[in-house]
Formats: sequence, C-alpha cells, structure tokens
Amino acid sequence: MLSRYEDPAFKHATTPLPRFGGPTFALRFRLKRLIWMTVWSLLASWTPPPLRRWRNFLLRAFGARIDATATVHAKALVWWPGHLVMERYASMGPGVICYNVDTITIREFASVSQRSHLCTGSHDIQDSAFPLTTRPITIAANAWVAAEAFVGPGVVIGEGAVLGARGVAAKSLEPWTVYVGNPARSVGRRRSEAAASNALER
Repeated sequence: MLSRYEDPAFKHATTPLPRFGGPTFALRFRLKRLIWMTVWSLLASWTPPPLRRWRNFLLRAFGARIDATATVHAKALVWWPGHLVMERYASMGPGVICYNVDTITIREFASVSQRSHLCTGSHDIQDSAFPLTTRPITIAANAWVAAEAFVGPGVVIGEGAVLGARGVAAKSLEPWTVYVGNPARSVGRRRSEAAASNALER
C-alpha cells in the first residue's frame, strides 16, 4: 500500500495536500482498507481468545505473513495486514495499535502487551507539504514491549530486550537490556537464559 508520496500514479496536481484536507492514499488503497476494517470488525473483533487461528486466517487473507502459532488479540488494531510479519509464538495483546503504514516484524517469542502503540509513520517537519514519512519496526526474538509502551518509526527492539510499561522508544534498543521511561533509558540487563526456547526444553 503506497502513500501519495510513493505512488507514481497519484494525481498530485489536482488533489489537495493532506494538511489541507486531501487524502494521503489513493482511492483504491482507501477502499482496500475500508474492506479490511469491515471484515475485522464483523468477523474478528468480537471473537474469544481460542479463535486465534481464525483471526490469523483473516490476516493472511489480506496479506499478512503470520505463523500459525502467533497470536493477535481480537481487540488489536492492525492498520494494514500486508505490512505485518509475525513469527512463531509472537503475540500482540488487546488494544495494541499496530500502525503499520510500513512493515512491522515481530520475531519468534516476542510479545507486545496491551495498549502498546507500534508506529511506523511520521511527517517531514521541515517540508511545507508536511509529507508522510515511514520506516519499518522490528521487534526481535524474545523481546517484550510492555503495556502502553510506544515504539517509533525505524526502531529495532533488540533480541531479548524489554521496553517497560509506558516507555517510549524513539531509538533502537540493545539486545538483552531492560529499558524504562520517556525517552527509554537502560536500567539493567536481562539474562539470555530467559529466552523462550529454554522453557520449551524443560
């Protein structure tokens, strides 16, 4: 899904800029999102946790690359499934805002807790047109984004890293390190023995 700034077919000359009421995406993309939002609202948003596979099926139908063991809660808000990658046992909790105008990748055993915000979009504040800018987010294996945390465009949450509740990550986080606060700062280390694969071997 291409924004007007990336879409060569978009008619810029005859369409107002978004900051003056114009659309950020071409009509065909807006219609795709409307269909997606309707499908999720009617067929998934009310489903109980055990219907994980059904929700995964709907996400895949709209282009998500999501492992059968991954979990997306019914109350999570995924902007566009085609920009979502989730590996085995990755999870996205209730109320998560997955604003994936660019790709969001959640690696194996990584968890994104309730009401966290994963945001791949921003704006060029130096340009009078205030254009949309996007950069992907990667949450590496065994990482944990705790409740109500914010992860900004271009951030890589390193393997095993923890972003504490309501923390704000505007820059990438080092592996196996615990971060808290706004902006997120390192407060300690996490043992690599905490990797989920070790629990599977017990």
